Amino acid sequence: FSLDRADLWDERPAVNFKNITYPWVYQQVINNTYNVVQKFGDLPYEEIPYPTKIPGAALEFPINSDANISTDLITATTNIEWQNETRLQVFVHATQQIGVFRFQNLKQQIIPELIPPIYKNNEVGKSGNSVEGQSLQRLGYEQGNIKRTSNSISYVQKGSLGFKYQVQVNWIQNGDELFGVWNISSSAEKKSDAHKICMAAINSGFDNLYNTHKNWWKEFWSRSSVTLPEKDLEKQYYQEIYKLGSTARKDAPPISLQAIWTADNGKLPPWKGDFHHDLNTQLSYWPAYTSNHLDLSETFTDWLWKVRAENKKYTKAFFQVPGLNVPGVTTISGKPMGGWIQYSFSPSVSCWLAQHFYWQWKYSGSQTFLTNQAYPYLKEVATFIENITIVKDGKRNLLLSSSPEYFDNSIKAWFLNFTNYDLSLMRNALSMTIEAAQKLNYKTEAAHWNEVLSTLPELDINETGLTIAPGQNLDESHRHIAQLMALHPLGTLNPDTEANKMIIENSLRRLEQMGTDWWTGYSFSWAACLYARAGKGEEAVRQLNIFQKNFCLPNTFHANGDQHGGQYSKFTYRPFTLEGNLAYAQGIHELLIQSHQGYIKLFPAIPEAWNNLSFENLRTEGAFLISAEMKDGKIIRIKIESTTNAELNIILPSIMINSANQKTITGKYSRFMRAGEILLFEDF
Repeated sequence: FSLDRADLWDERPAVNFKNITYPWVYQQVINNTYNVVQKFGDLPYEEIPYPTKIPGAALEFPINSDANISTDLITATTNIEWQNETRLQVFVHATQQIGVFRFQNLKQQIIPELIPPIYKNNEVGKSGNSVEGQSLQRLGYEQGNIKRTSNSISYVQKGSLGFKYQVQVNWIQNGDELFGVWNISSSAEKKSDAHKICMAAINSGFDNLYNTHKNWWKEFWSRSSVTLPEKDLEKQYYQEIYKLGSTARKDAPPISLQAIWTADNGKLPPWKGDFHHDLNTQLSYWPAYTSNHLDLSETFTDWLWKVRAENKKYTKAFFQVPGLNVPGVTTISGKPMGGWIQYSFSPSVSCWLAQHFYWQWKYSGSQTFLTNQAYPYLKEVATFIENITIVKDGKRNLLLSSSPEYFDNSIKAWFLNFTNYDLSLMRNALSMTIEAAQKLNYKTEAAHWNEVLSTLPELDINETGLTIAPGQNLDESHRHIAQLMALHPLGTLNPDTEANKMIIENSLRRLEQMGTDWWTGYSFSWAACLYARAGKGEEAVRQLNIFQKNFCLPNTFHANGDQHGGQYSKFTYRPFTLEGNLAYAQGIHELLIQSHQGYIKLFPAIPEAWNNLSFENLRTEGAFLISAEMKDGKIIRIKIESTTNAELNIILPSIMINSANQKTITGKYSRFMRAGEILLFEDF
């Protein structure tokens, strides 16, 4: 077993960012001396192994026999049965900081073996890059110590800056049964004793641990469900929701590139296992809202709120203006890590992150969250937008703008006019701030932010649809579909108007013309969401199938590259990251239900062949829980429950109401609903 914990981090700073500011970068671009920026800001990310996520350890059991392995998602338990009839149950407890294992019907004595990461040997070298993962030996740690007793193993590893962690394994053997637990305790915790934690778990017994674990997952799965006619898609959907449930917890760090699945291959994780905010963290939380897991999505806003002070220090130091922005690549404590400056120091990162505060408010309907966190965060982001932009001839602009990874790390990646990526994010951030201020009756503030919004230019559009930036069409296959942010996830480009339909059609056509040669896995998950928003269900499902079949390993993890030898992409490598998996689940949601700009759409992008499907308790903006079923191409069941006082605005497809006064309803249906009120199929 790989043993891991999300907050095992080496946070040594790799570069002094005090000499780098946004105006200074601008001057280097203007002076054509951009190599200076790369030297001081970008290269250390590759050349220095830290800051980085570090692995925990591994646990091995010497059994030399073939086995059948199955994982039960319902109970989050793996079951293994060997040919000699030895059985093993293993799980990581849902609420306690322990992993649990139980062997039954053992035919031989089993002694667990702890395999620590090799932090020190005689082969110190670069050993790979940030994508492949650099050698652990480059961190310079002294190798930790292992202590054994007859029924326990303890391993203590010292890291940097006083950080250390302890891996503890305890077990008891009774006849042909071996029951044990493991724990990783970190010095970042105020009080933690790994041995006591393990012994308390052992004393509580396997059955008690298993039942409390199983009950948490039972409640988790009761929140929502989907039933699809394509069972491969349905199976992958539940595997992705399982990953969400496995990675997000109250008071835990947010979902990083690999979360708690750091490889134990003797290397650092790909891209140092850090927090990429140019799409990775954002996409990872997309499905939490619709799947009715707001407690899990709130773990993201909790962390963003926690590191806000650190982010404001960065904003003042680098951008030299008030307000709030967030580094595009951060450590676990929110500090900048560097990397390609255009994206790791992008001026619109907090604009995208702010959408999660907006969604947490809109999907929960919580006035308290709006007052205490959502609006204060949005206001600080809006303040940053107001101060970082320059007004000339009544219109605002940025000194430098970029579109994630377009032209990679070259000087060409900087534009002197707004990219559609930065502009759509800033326009949306101000719109969200205005809406929140109006809801709180802050009329003066709402008017002020509306004035700021009015000075931002409109998105750049030509015959190819949404461009990368003025004068720069999408002219190559590119993995980050940043130019279409307004369609999804922002939802500000409404596909229901004829003018917008033409823009969207042209944009998607251009995307198709450029092809997928240089897409990675997440591109297909995102494209599925885009096509679903455009009402193109068949194409959305095609993108989901490509992702599942070509960009996932047999264990279902997203490997970035095309694992079928380049059938759809020339990227054929296999660094694992999570965002493609979790965005896939949102692609399924977008087929079934959508909610943005004040309206809910029921079955907005169902492929023509999908005649039998259903979903239960999917959550929408406005804090509604909606269940619906289609049978033989007709909707036979709808249930809408309001969890707060709110105005329901729903767009229904053509449906025949199966009631005494049979009638057909199409288009928009509106009704005010009180908290706890339920609207059924026959009520329409």
